[in-house]
Amino acid sequence: MSESKQLFERRKRRVRYKIAKVSTEKLRLSVYRSKCHMYAQIIDDKARQTLATASTLDKELKGTLKATSNIAAAAEVGKLVAQRAVKAGVKQVVFDRGGYLYHGRVKALADAARNAGLSF
Repeated sequence: MSESKQLFERRKRRVRYKIAKVSTEKLRLSVYRSKCHMYAQIIDDKARQTLATASTLDKELKGTLKATSNIAAAAEVGKLVAQRAVKAGVKQVVFDRGGYLYHGRVKALADAARNAGLSF
């Protein structure tokens, strides 16, 4: 197994362990950051159901964003997922940064979600 694959597997195992400890009672705001896009979703782990999603690929955001891989785009995704979550009746979540450092696009998404009505 290549070194990068081993690092990915270690990060994945570490993140899953922490999430399993924290998110047993609360809903989870999960973030995925790729090179070109940002994805966020509200997950109910007990019911194994996704309640709200948003990404830079959404029809609502696709035409308005200049670029899909910058901080402004991440903030728009955070705002959109929070609006959809509040509409679904979700106010309190646990933030799952997925092993990514809390800065840049991940932080922008979290701050925008907080400003739009989610608390974590």
